[in-house]
Formats: sequence, structure tokens, C-alpha cells
Amino acid sequence: MIPPKPKGASPDSKDRRPNPIDLHVGSRVRMRRKILRVSQEKLAEGLELTFQQVQKYERGANRISASKLFEIAKALNTPVSYFFDGLNESANPSLAGFAEAGNDQFVHDFLMTAEGMELAMLFPKIPKGRVRRRLLDLVRAMGEPSLTLAPPDHGPEPS
Repeated sequence: MIPPKPKGASPDSKDRRPNPIDLHVGSRVRMRRKILRVSQEKLAEGLELTFQQVQKYERGANRISASKLFEIAKALNTPVSYFFDGLNESANPSLAGFAEAGNDQFVHDFLMTAEGMELAMLFPKIPKGRVRRRLLDLVRAMGEPSLTLAPPDHGPEPS
């Protein structure tokens, strides 16, 4: 039997990882803030916080209380439920094994970058599916330099 930890003991490294729900809520705060083009400083000012606190909320490093989440929703002109939209069962440990492992973390990490957020907002605005697919091919090729793109097949070569 493992003895209980004494009060004030430092947590294990496993215990320091943000809760998946806190990560999700934080990333939704960031997404909404970026959509509205509100800086962390401006949001922090409206909430009477430091911008560092907003950063910690967005990273999921600090948990957002219910009252603070209500204030954030009001400041970002959205219902509180917005921050939970898309939260799936993978954030629920009792359903572990039914969702792709690490998928939420990957999406969160991607959206936490300025480039990821901008790409996520702009990519769907490309009107032609063919152009989106070609752009995706380009990104794949750049992401895996060992792979090369085959030129598109335009039919048989003229003789």
C-alpha cells in the first residue's frame, strides 16, 4: 500500500500536467480572443488581471474559476457554453481508450501557436477545394522532406 502524500509535498511530474478540460477551455478562450482580435493585455485589463494570468489560463496551466469564466465570456461576448463546445469524451478519464490518444493535445498545441490559429482561420476561406488540396500537398512535402511530390498526371505525353 502506498502511503498518502504529506500535506505540502511537491506533486509528481504527472500531477503537474494540465487537466484536458482545462486545456480545452483555455484554448477556446484563446481562440475566441484571437477571433475578436483582442490582445491578452486588453482582455487582462478588462478582467483586472495581469496578461500573464490570461496566458496561464489559455495554456491550461491555471484553472479558471466559474466566476472568472463567466467574466471572460462576458468580456468576449459569448456564452459560457462556448468554452466547452467540442469537448469530447477523450477528456473524460472514465472513457479512456475510446478516443485517439494525444489528439486533443496535438490540436491544442497547434492552435496555441499564432501560425496555427491563423492557418485554422484562413484555410477554410480558400474557395476552391482543389487549391486547398494542393496547399495540403505542399505542407505535407515541407513537413516530411524525405517525401517528394509527384507532378500531377495530366495524361499521356505528346509524342
